[in-house]
Amino acid sequence: MNNTTIDILMKRKSVRVFKDQEIEEEKVEAILKASINAPTAGNQQLYTILKITDPAIKEQLSILCDNQPFIASAKLILVYLADCHKWYEAYKDIELNPRQPEFGDFLLAVDDALIASENAVIAAESLGIGSCFIGDVMENKEEICKLLHLPDYVFPASLLVFGYPTTQQQERQKTKRANLKDIVFENSYYEMNAKEREEMLKYHYGDAQYHTWLEAFYKRKYDSSFAHEMNHSVKAYLKEYEEKA
Repeated sequence: MNNTTIDILMKRKSVRVFKDQEIEEEKVEAILKASINAPTAGNQQLYTILKITDPAIKEQLSILCDNQPFIASAKLILVYLADCHKWYEAYKDIELNPRQPEFGDFLLAVDDALIASENAVIAAESLGIGSCFIGDVMENKEEICKLLHLPDYVFPASLLVFGYPTTQQQERQKTKRANLKDIVFENSYYEMNAKEREEMLKYHYGDAQYHTWLEAFYKRKYDSSFAHEMNHSVKAYLKEYEEKA
């Protein structure tokens, strides 16, 4: 199928090395406008976007997000906050005596924030601007909340960095994805057996020995210090919700 939007979606890849070239303000505005026009639950837009321009904050974010220097060198940094605070405060403004935001509200706000951030990524790609999601923004939640002066019921759900990709980044091959048949099932969940899961992950491990690769991947991702710290941080944040409810 010949479709420009689908072509952009198919070719988009994470970019971590940028040219020393500023992003034009009209393109930044276009990215942000595309972002806030994303689908949203009940048109509530349960998110706030922070455009980070202060070099000191950029540097701190690069350190707090698992010491990744390329974050500080990005030409545009956007932090997407799952924000249950603003509606809660609006309800209080007119003395509705609202309940405290709860887990469901939190997840809905995270959904809204991530949908909006994906719109930004695709808009940027259409303008020739590369981007990268930084999941580590959840890892040191307490420090990041202090750095960005976040009130109660506001959570850093996603951090995006943008810039014009270098020639090497443009020519770098996009990493493969799973086959459609392994991701899309009809009507009900299909429980794969061990052999089918091994075949599903072939796009990841290629010619490597499956068991060796999977054990290494487990240690690097699922059982990593980052994963443990991220889960600890999110668990602590959810506990705050529970205690305030």
